[in-house]
Amino acid sequence: MQSLAQGFSTQAVHAGEQRDSHYHSITTPIVQTALYVFRDTADMVEYQERMITWGEAEREEYGRYGNPTVQAVERKLAALEGGEAALLFATGMCAVTSTLLTLLSTGDHLILTGDCYRRTRQFCQTFLERLGITTTLVPPGDYAAMEAAIRPNTRLIFSESPTNPYLRVLDLPRAVDIAKRNNLILVVDSTFATPVNQRPLEFGVDLVIHSATKYLGGHNDLLAGAVVGPRKLVGEIKNSRGVLGGIIGPHDAYLLLRGLKTLALRVRRHNENGMKVARFLEGHPKVRRVYYPGLSSHPDYAVAHEQMRGFGGVVSFEVEGDLESTGAFIDALRLPCIGPSLGGVESLVEQPAIQSYYELTTEQRRQVGISNELVRYALGIEDPDDLIADLEQALEKI
Repeated sequence: MQSLAQGFSTQAVHAGEQRDSHYHSITTPIVQTALYVFRDTADMVEYQERMITWGEAEREEYGRYGNPTVQAVERKLAALEGGEAALLFATGMCAVTSTLLTLLSTGDHLILTGDCYRRTRQFCQTFLERLGITTTLVPPGDYAAMEAAIRPNTRLIFSESPTNPYLRVLDLPRAVDIAKRNNLILVVDSTFATPVNQRPLEFGVDLVIHSATKYLGGHNDLLAGAVVGPRKLVGEIKNSRGVLGGIIGPHDAYLLLRGLKTLALRVRRHNENGMKVARFLEGHPKVRRVYYPGLSSHPDYAVAHEQMRGFGGVVSFEVEGDLESTGAFIDALRLPCIGPSLGGVESLVEQPAIQSYYELTTEQRRQVGISNELVRYALGIEDPDDLIADLEQALEKI
């Protein structure tokens, strides 16, 4: 893996931002405007000529196409992921949908690992199907199935790494090899990893996607998505964003910019908490199984240790009991709030059978790999000893 020219925290604080900013402000200002005016007709013509010739200009025309606050975040994210360019969106799902709508056309086929976020699967299997774009799901970790699924009209492979909720880790060099040999675009959602723990572009992945709502923002106070990669591909998606309109507002961009500056510090604590809690849970008699790539019991332990710098703050596990007793265990926890997100400074916990798969029967949940006793714990940055003590007292009540 290539090393950063500067330390990660140094880039997180300084990359992408101008030292000689307006009003001599140390923080990048929130540029709250919907449009940008021109000095005179000649100024407008000069702008148009630059856009025709170079495809970009040193100024903006309209808020849907760009914003200085947003652009500062995009430059910072590109630096942190080691990409040529980055693009912000209103949400992580908007980043996913805009990317797929840009890169795929009627008659195309894509391959999706079966453990991707359920809304991503839903978009591919319903909305894209209406446009004549077909999807094949392949099991996580089955690279023979991934290659066997390739058709003459296959254009793209999409995966997450780590995945939700079982934290499967994609073997990036292996997936890149399959994609390159077959002239396919490889897109990886790296939300759970963050560029602190894993930088997929270094392995040859074409595009990286983030739900910036999670670790990148880090404070559960904004919605955002991001795509990072080579300038040409990102430029194509940027043109689509101007049409589809999934832009992020300058206030949310500013909050994201502020959150990114402490990303390395926060993720270090998330990693520490994840490892300590996972080890505690694996040794507890009332826990059936723990899913965490930092544990040797995880199916992707070797791959994770080869390509990740840390394993994140999400720990999934199954407790002894049933649907009701698992809910009682969650209710007995005192530190985490019950909620569906992750990556913030506060710990969050959920029972996927109720939170995300409530409409399914127990048998239907089993068919998609979700047990009634599964718990997903998104650890915050609290003291690990306090988190473990809280888990211990709640497990005693099962």
